[in-house]
Amino acid sequence: MDRGNFGTKIGVVLATAGSAVGLGNIWRFPYMTGHDGGAAFIVVYIVCVIVLGVPGMIAEFVVGRHGAANAARAYTLAGGNKAWAVVGFIGALTSLIILGFYSVIAGWCLQYLFASIMGNINGDAVYVQEYFRKFSTSAIEPVVWTIAFIVLTHLVVVRGVRRGIEKVSNILMPTLFILLLIIVVASCTLPDAGKGINFLFKPDFSRVDHQVIFDGLGQAFFSLSLGTACLCTYASYFTRQTNLLKSSVQVAVVDTLVAVLAGLMIFPAAFSVGVNPDSGPSLIFITLPNVFQKAFTPVLGYIIGVLFYALLALAALTSTISMHEIGTSLFFEELHISRAKGAVFETVIALLIGIVCSLSCGAVDITVFGKSFLNFCDLLTSNILLPLGSFATCILVGWIAPRKVVKDEFTNWGTASVWAYQGWLFLIRFVSPLCIAVIFFHQLGII
Repeated sequence: MDRGNFGTKIGVVLATAGSAVGLGNIWRFPYMTGHDGGAAFIVVYIVCVIVLGVPGMIAEFVVGRHGAANAARAYTLAGGNKAWAVVGFIGALTSLIILGFYSVIAGWCLQYLFASIMGNINGDAVYVQEYFRKFSTSAIEPVVWTIAFIVLTHLVVVRGVRRGIEKVSNILMPTLFILLLIIVVASCTLPDAGKGINFLFKPDFSRVDHQVIFDGLGQAFFSLSLGTACLCTYASYFTRQTNLLKSSVQVAVVDTLVAVLAGLMIFPAAFSVGVNPDSGPSLIFITLPNVFQKAFTPVLGYIIGVLFYALLALAALTSTISMHEIGTSLFFEELHISRAKGAVFETVIALLIGIVCSLSCGAVDITVFGKSFLNFCDLLTSNILLPLGSFATCILVGWIAPRKVVKDEFTNWGTASVWAYQGWLFLIRFVSPLCIAVIFFHQLGII
């Protein structure tokens, strides 16, 4: 079976970075930064990326490239026992659930992009808040946009690794950076924008406490897509010449850069008009439209609004492509069917999850344990499945997989990065599992 692989080094970095860059960079990171003291949180976050993010990424790369197969088979080959396939299946299930509810939010971005182009997102905060409430609780429009986004993702993945994922990533990621930089420049030239810039780059370490450290660990973990089998699946398309350490560092740098630029896009504008960024959906669907209307002239506010929601849609698409590919590769390889049929299986299940999640936001009373179905899916994946999958990967690579296999993969068979191997092995055996356990128990409210 010809699985294909990435054709260029830049394709590897852009596609893999695209799997990590998403709404969490542009939505969650700025809010966490605002909540946890600005620049001090960014410093903590970068340390967490170095200690947890990069080592965890390399561990998934090792499993994926060694297996050169879907996640379930790759974990079986790395562990030498079919029981390890459970970790791959959990990763695929996790990504499938995330694909379903993530596409709902991505669909909202498409709706807001369309509404921004048509000039419908305007007025004061009360108007914008009511607009979001009516739209998100509708039984029709959000479902239509959710379906549209999943189908759009399907059309990319079904074309394969080089002609689909790599080719589209090579277009989407540079475009995302260009849009982001345009809005950053516009935001940083506003009156009093310097206050927002200082907030982002002048650390006050007195703000750092245990909660900031917990948040930094969590953001590093979720932002880099650890535990979803995304990285493992993409690594299965790496060639033997791909330097895993170098690639992981490049992906982490791109991901962090996008997050910091998102802060530069939001905070100078927010400080300029005296608005404090909120959390959750209200930040990008209520607060920021109001900020853009207040901060810029009507014409410029219109342009920035359109560019902003185009940026969000692109960021979401780079993530959903990787989520879709995990299940697609698993279906077509394990069921011995064509790639097209595997993609259809993944798309149909994701559509069912996405539709139910969308309806649970207010149109229909669909709850699990007292939470909307969308929030339940979010909590199930982020609080339980993701940490468990990533913890198991650390144990597998650090303690179970043959040491020669792990060393050969990390060092590209002795041709690169031999000096860093022992340090990375220590982190993946002791430090990373501890960090993941802390995240897990903190998410459950035990710590």
